[in-house]
Amino acid sequence: MTRLIVWRHGNTDWNAANRVQGQTDVPLNELGRDQARAAAPLLAALRPDAIVASDLSRAAETAAALAALTGLPVRSDARLRERHFGRWQGLHLTEVAEMFPEEYARWRAGDPDPGADLEPLHDLGDRVAAALRDAADAAPGGTVVIATHGGGSRQGVGHLLGWDSGVLRSIGSLANCHWTELRHDDVRGWQLRAHNVGLVTVPAVADAV
Repeated sequence: MTRLIVWRHGNTDWNAANRVQGQTDVPLNELGRDQARAAAPLLAALRPDAIVASDLSRAAETAAALAALTGLPVRSDARLRERHFGRWQGLHLTEVAEMFPEEYARWRAGDPDPGADLEPLHDLGDRVAAALRDAADAAPGGTVVIATHGGGSRQGVGHLLGWDSGVLRSIGSLANCHWTELRHDDVRGWQLRAHNVGLVTVPAVADAV
């Protein structure tokens, strides 16, 4: 049985400010680094065989905390990046609501392709799920920790599980430095074993940030 631990990165200043990050390369702040260092021993106890991370620095820095304990290298995969938020990237969510009211309303309502150059959810799920599958295929029967992002992780996991958008909207966002556990076997395929696991931390913020 192959196990994937899909781990959201630690906190950033843009997370704290509710500013839309998307694929903007924002580093961890001190809280985020502390979160990664605190979570790393819990994940190291799972005896991972491999670590893969988004190439954005907030995910790469998060993965590095685990790599420091395990001695494993971190493989970078750009397909694990967060959703591209188009013209919203860099804006505070209140600014998005003021400048793009129609698109913002559609996004809040769950429209998978609300406009403003946001990456469609189907495309996001396809690319993240492909990266998750490749990570699993590279360590059959092993445990792989994947450091990625809130929105991307939910869509990628949903694609692997075959869940539609209505089901995914009922699944809470990962808090910073929390993770989802998936397992795969040849009989049952992909199974969700746990979600939003981690140390007590600040509440999860919107996937856009």
